[in-house]
Amino acid sequence: MKNSTSYYAKILSEKGLKASHQRIMVLDYLDSHRCHPTADMILSALKQDMPTLSKSTVYKTLNAFVDANLLREITIEDNEIRYEYNLMDHGHFKCESCGQVYDFTIDFGLLKTKDLDGFQINDRNIYFKGVCKSCLDNEQNNV
Repeated sequence: MKNSTSYYAKILSEKGLKASHQRIMVLDYLDSHRCHPTADMILSALKQDMPTLSKSTVYKTLNAFVDANLLREITIEDNEIRYEYNLMDHGHFKCESCGQVYDFTIDFGLLKTKDLDGFQINDRNIYFKGVCKSCLDNEQNNV
């Protein structure tokens, strides 16, 4: 574990969540792997150390974390929910070639529209799709 169990237990406690071993392991994974994983990716990675971990437990844990504003769900594809521990405003780019999701900084304050005057905005998401630099470089090297 990157950080101590007590570090994650404190974070969970501050959010009003019980600090079970499974929750601590999921939080440690998300903190250590800022790759926007799916629930299945998290389950697969943690199964090595916790063979009895169930898909249901992972989903319940992730839902509890989202409800407690400890995680953010990101949906770039209609059929895929990914999770991230970075709650700061930022954008996402998904490579259509390798599937990797990248964070990028963006000033949401510059994005204004009169069409939303009088609206209350609770969440802001910017998603781009295309081909990442690494995949483009690989394509050019293979030509």
